[in-house]
Parts: sequence; structure tokens; C-alpha cells
Amino acid sequence: MGERVRAEAAAALGRWTEPEEVHAAGRALRDAVGHQAHRKALLAVDRPSIPDYVRASNEGRLETLVPLRIGRMVASPFSFFRGSAGLMAGDLAVSPRSGVDVQLCGDAHAANFGLYGTPEGQIVMDVNDFDETLPGPWEWDLKRLVTSLVLAGREGGVSDKGCRDAVEDTVRAYRGAMRHMAELPFLDSWSALGDESVLNKAKANDLIDEFSKAASKARKNTSAKVAAKWTRKQGEHWRFLEDPPVLTKVTERTAAEVVASLPSYVDSLRESRRNLIMRYGVSDVAFRVVGTGSVGLRNYLVLLHGNGDEALILQVKEARPSALEPFLDVPPSKHQGKRIVHGARLVQAETDILLGWTTIDGRDYIVRQFRNRKGEIDATTLKRDDLDDYGRFAGALLARAHTRSVDPRLLAGYCADDGEELDEAFAKYAFDYADQTESDHGRLVAEVRAGRLPAFIEED
Repeated sequence: MGERVRAEAAAALGRWTEPEEVHAAGRALRDAVGHQAHRKALLAVDRPSIPDYVRASNEGRLETLVPLRIGRMVASPFSFFRGSAGLMAGDLAVSPRSGVDVQLCGDAHAANFGLYGTPEGQIVMDVNDFDETLPGPWEWDLKRLVTSLVLAGREGGVSDKGCRDAVEDTVRAYRGAMRHMAELPFLDSWSALGDESVLNKAKANDLIDEFSKAASKARKNTSAKVAAKWTRKQGEHWRFLEDPPVLTKVTERTAAEVVASLPSYVDSLRESRRNLIMRYGVSDVAFRVVGTGSVGLRNYLVLLHGNGDEALILQVKEARPSALEPFLDVPPSKHQGKRIVHGARLVQAETDILLGWTTIDGRDYIVRQFRNRKGEIDATTLKRDDLDDYGRFAGALLARAHTRSVDPRLLAGYCADDGEELDEAFAKYAFDYADQTESDHGRLVAEVRAGRLPAFIEED
């Protein structure tokens, strides 16, 4: 009986394999689709024109905010890139695939790596945007990251030689981190955090000062700070202060719909967190405009109060189908908010303990803490050596994120210890696609100047 039970348990957990066997499987995939296959930036045959793409991507958004979204995309090629994940996904779909799928961030550009606080109060850096998350080829995330570094570097005045060094070091750090994770006990690789120790491992020591400055600001970026700046007590109630067009009031009906959606959100939380959130009471609801790629989506802030004057602000953000969905062989998600939350929980080492999902008026939403000790390192402001270090850090973080959904030994086998050919291939891709993005951005600028697309240009 004991032997049968042990056999059934082993079958349920999966067959144990020698590490070399998994590495060999990765090398076999590399033999089928070599590193040089990733060099060329192919474009989809049915690629839409830039005005057609922008119009299609604005469908379903609040019409009053569409000019603001286009205005932000016009600002620079990097800004355009941030708002066009679907355009790149269509191009990536016609590229050769390595045969290894992971849970993709889906929009792993340089501005989507940010700092935030863990439940224990530690400041870490990780991928922090999962609007597009889906299972897909690991190289899609890495190609998006390295292309973004070229665009961010150019915007910041870094030479093409400096950008190339940053890109190659990013891929080298990805390979190195994957190799390191492949040698760790599974529990250790699973729980690895993106803290300052990763900077040392990735040889990104020049970025420590930037990380420390950003972490210091992030520690102060709390609900209490936001509430002190954006809310006031009016009679017996706390209310948001309007700051048009970014922060505005909502109708009583909208506020009621948002509040009515919260019980469903509470049900989506892990059980222990439900007891926590139920101790708070709702004080007010407001509408807030969000970042470049999400401008025009419905996004609400909910002000809650807890113990005495304690304030907690939740963000309730509309969740749309992933821009990658048309190009990946995955079934449509039944709830887009749930898709995003499950992707974040799988990829991030530490997720927001109040991250969940809900539905309002037939639309899907995610719910999370707003300004949960969040911070950023702006890649467009980094000089050459710091951009290089940022690339190493981000490459290592992306590798760690991917190991949550794939055996790191498999990818380490594909990437190879002496994978300079992979570094060079991704650099070639990054520069070619950055050039294409600059051309696409130029077309958007021309459309706006000709008055064929509306754009609201924000003042600095």
C-alpha cells in the first residue's frame, strides 16, 4: 500500500528529471531555432497603417480622453512605443519562435519596471504592469525590453554605441540570471527578490545610488501622503479635491456603481486579506487619468478610512483584452481583471496583498492599492554607464520573472553559457525595431500636424 501511495504522489507531482536532461532539452530547441533566428525585425504582412492602428486602439476608450492619449504618444518615439504594444505583437507574431513559452509581462518596456513595497516594508524592483499578460514566447518580452532601451537611451542623448552596449549587457544579464536560477534549489529561485542584491549579482553597482534615491522616495509614497495632498474633510466626510483634467469628481450613479462592485472584489482576494479590507469604510470615489498606454480607460480612486484618521486609497482600473491575444494561441479570457491578477501573482515575487478584480456595468476591472510605496528609475534620464547598469538590472529581473512559469534549466539550456551570439542577435533586432518605431512615430506626428488625428499636447 505504501509503495502505491508513493507512486501516485510522484505521478501527481510530475516525473523527477536529472538537471542535465532538462538542459539538453533546451539545447535541442536551440538546435531547431538558433540564436541567429532572432536577429531580423520582421513586419507583419497585414500590418495596419499607423493612423488605422491608433484609431483601432482607441476604440472603447472615453472619447474625451483620446486626444490626450494621442498627445502623449506624439511626445517621443519611446512614448509612442509605450502606447503601441499591439503593433509590436503583430510583428513579433511573424518571427521565429524558440519553442519555450512563459507567462509574459506582455509589455516589458523600460518604463514598466518599477519599485514598490512588500508587505514586510522592503522596497524591491520588478515588472509592475500586467495589462497585456498572457502565456507566450519568452523572447517577446526580452525583445520589447531591449528595443525600449534603445529608444529611451536615444531620448536621453546616449550614443548608439552606448545603447548597443546596454542592450547586449541586458541580454547577457538575462542569460546569467537564468543560469544562476537554474543552479538554485527551486524554492530559492522562486522566492528571489529584486532588491539591491540583484544589482550586485548583475554587476550594476553604478545604479545603486539611483536605486537608493528612488527607494527613498518610494517609502514616502503612501496612501497617507496621497490623502493628505488630494483629500479634505468636508463636514463629517472626507472628499477628494478636484484637479482637472487629471482628477475629477464622478456622478452619484457612478460612485454608487463603483462602491457596489467592492463586495465582488473582496471575494477575489485571498481569504486572509478579506478580513483586513472589511475593516475599512468608503468615504469617496473620484476619476483619475492614467498613463500613456491606458489613457482613456475608466479608472477610479476609492478613498477608504480605517483606524481613526488612517486613509487607504484603492485604484479601480478598467481591464481590456490583452493586445497580444490576437497573436497567441490562447483561449479568450472570461474576465480580463482576473487574467491580469493571476498573471501578476505568477510573475511577481511579491504582489500587492490587496490586488483583486471586479466588474462594473459589464466592464472588467482590476483593483489594487494606489501608490503602494511605488517609485521609478526613469531610463530616459540615465547617462551611458547608468543605462548599461539599468539594462543589466532589468534583464536579470525579467529572467527571474520568467522562471516563475518555466523551468529555468530549460531556458538556460537554450540561452547557452557562451551565448554572445544571442546578445548580438537581440541587439540587431533592437536597433532595427527602434528605427521602425521612430518611422512609425514620425507618421503619427505627420497625421496630427495634418489635423487627421486629434491630439492634446500637455504643457511641461
